[in-house]
Amino acid sequence: MALGEVDHLVVSSATLSEGVAYIEDLLGVSMSEGGDHPLMGTHNALLSLGPSSYLEVIAVNPAADAPDHARWFDLDYFTGPARLTNWALRVPDLHQALQRAPEGSGDELQLSRGDLHWDMAVPADGRLPFAGCAPGLLSWKGDMPAPRLPDHGLRLAALEITHPEAEALAVALHPLVEDKRISVHSGAPGLAGWIDTPAGLVQL
Repeated sequence: MALGEVDHLVVSSATLSEGVAYIEDLLGVSMSEGGDHPLMGTHNALLSLGPSSYLEVIAVNPAADAPDHARWFDLDYFTGPARLTNWALRVPDLHQALQRAPEGSGDELQLSRGDLHWDMAVPADGRLPFAGCAPGLLSWKGDMPAPRLPDHGLRLAALEITHPEAEALAVALHPLVEDKRISVHSGAPGLAGWIDTPAGLVQL
């Protein structure tokens, strides 16, 4: 099976405006308007990290009806300041990827936002394996968001993942992705993204 590629980084926020302000202040560029996710009751804003990846700020949409199921990325329980909480892995075949993915990676859902359509694995409780350090798996159907976004010259330089069971997580990722930018270390569960900007490296 062909391996996946980093699709996007997920910055969760209590409100969309708070998350956008955090990223724009940190990286010094303007984010692009995203849209609504009716099935999940969330909305987002986007920022290019190159022609095939991007950064997403996501938050509960107060104007949307609350879903009768858990929101993705554990957003029902998000508190505190906006921060990098998750990452998404683009795979050629979601069904095949789930056969190799860690237990609890989720069930396949058909999703859309405007004219964008994709399949994504979403856990029933909204919580991805390894305390959210395992990726959300998705497969785009047709166009992807990244090529549509203004390119400000930002690129993902590194994604550092920490977890108490670092070796088990590394083993779980091995059949899904091979990317020298990704490293797994022992420690409290968490993610750190390093963004290459025209002004130098910035930690997310």
